[in-house]
Amino acid sequence: MRPDGIDSVPALLDQVRFDFQPLVNINTGGIVAIEALARPAGAHVRELFRDAARERRLAELDVELAGAALTAAAEQQVRLPLHLNVFGGTVAHDLDRLEELRDRLHATGRRAHEITLEIGPPFARLEQADLLAGIDKLRGHGFGIALDGVGEGDVPLTLVAGLGSTTVKLDRSVVRALPDDGSRLAVVEAVRHLCEATDSTLVAEGVDGERQLTALRRNGVQLVQGNLLAPATTRPPASVSVPIATAEGTDPHIPAPGALATGPRVTEFLSAATTLPEDVLADDVRAVLAEHPEVSGVVLVDEGSRPRWTIDRNRFLLAVTGPYGHALHAKRPASRLADEPRVVTTATTAMEALTLVTGAAPDRMYDDAIVVDEAGRCLGAVRASDLIRGLTERKVEEAAALNPLTRLPGSDAIARDVGRRIAAEEVFTVSWLDIDGFKTVNDVVGFSAGDDLIRSIGRGLTDVATSLSSVQVGHVGGDDFLLVADPAELQPLAEAVLDPQRTAGGVQVSLSLATLVCGRGSVSGYDEVSRKLAPLKKRAKSLAGSSWVTSRPGTDQVDVLRGAGQAGG
Repeated sequence: MRPDGIDSVPALLDQVRFDFQPLVNINTGGIVAIEALARPAGAHVRELFRDAARERRLAELDVELAGAALTAAAEQQVRLPLHLNVFGGTVAHDLDRLEELRDRLHATGRRAHEITLEIGPPFARLEQADLLAGIDKLRGHGFGIALDGVGEGDVPLTLVAGLGSTTVKLDRSVVRALPDDGSRLAVVEAVRHLCEATDSTLVAEGVDGERQLTALRRNGVQLVQGNLLAPATTRPPASVSVPIATAEGTDPHIPAPGALATGPRVTEFLSAATTLPEDVLADDVRAVLAEHPEVSGVVLVDEGSRPRWTIDRNRFLLAVTGPYGHALHAKRPASRLADEPRVVTTATTAMEALTLVTGAAPDRMYDDAIVVDEAGRCLGAVRASDLIRGLTERKVEEAAALNPLTRLPGSDAIARDVGRRIAAEEVFTVSWLDIDGFKTVNDVVGFSAGDDLIRSIGRGLTDVATSLSSVQVGHVGGDDFLLVADPAELQPLAEAVLDPQRTAGGVQVSLSLATLVCGRGSVSGYDEVSRKLAPLKKRAKSLAGSSWVTSRPGTDQVDVLRGAGQAGG
């Protein structure tokens, strides 16, 4: 950047300003955090780091930039959780320098739990053990941890897995090619599965177009960052507008956002919480609410960042701005006008949180729920309006996805279940069931009798899924059904499906069942499972009577468990 090298890192920082870009929850449109981005005058930040590396002052510059970003955020009155960028090498080899950040925190009135350190590449020359030890120490100080640049460069997936629960940022080079590049979609799906397996949070950065956003939404990504929602600016926006989902039809090979059997977790609706010390004065809270009209409430926390009180914006302002309100409350603790927090954990489902919120006294029915981690520290807030809207939209989507004939879920539900089992490294089976000669059945006895037959099979499969805990059933169209199950329940599942004698309008019918037994790491996703099942189904239908064949990925061997010879006609 300068031919004479770097003489003074602090002096060099005078040439750097900072822009801020929000991380957005696309389920709620809420901003969950703000990332600080260095902008050197007349150059790219990479040039700044290259010059510093040449002078062996990279770690010094790295930490000074993070500290300067803290100061700039304070000057811009950024109160939301803040993301700061640091190199992996600084964490692995110069951790003592990062201690300087803790001094900056006190100077700006911040606490470590409000700061997430985005640790970026290069990683190739780092000892992973040294990096993980440094990260553990930073976590011990209270900092959040994010891994930046995943999907591009030299970020090892073993590092993602070794970090455990963390934030994973999908590199913009992956997002840029969506949705047209199938290989990049596969990267998104693979990283999402890895995050699910490690209970990590996935963030996609560099979202610049609505088609990218739609592809990410369809792949279960909930947190995004990019110019489509909000570009990086000197003063970050108080709110953003999230484009609605683009109607592109249902693609069974792209799983819809996942949900647990008991419903989505409350973290899918998480927004940033505005926190202040529990002994803050009412006048200070009033000033924050006046400066930030987007803030619906304030959480008062103790020294350990645990929520002690919550302040509802409307009730608080009514009290302090009413007759004599300022004189009565301004110089007294704000907790006098606060309520006990309604606390939920990250394991709480959205429905459980909604029940807690709406079951309160009428005057608190629409107060935020406060989400805490395993140590009881405040992670954010969930608004009742977001829960109501989100759960309603999800129920509508689920109802639309049900087959109108059998009321069974479609291929997207099976895709989610298969993806979950792959991510959890389970051994599982996927079976494809259909009716032999179904067109002939319709032609001979009529489509009404054919519909009755499909309904009868659907009811039977529903009963099987109720009695066998691992079984997931989907009706994927026409006379085709998909069944996912644990290997231990495969035999009783097949017997329940194939043993009953079935007729349609007095005509005897048979069924064909093709099963793929998937070991750990044997398949990469739902798309591969569907491809490998197709020839198995053809083999099953070539056999006479109700038939059942099985195979495993990676082998041409097919075991015929039912049916013999060639099917007639």
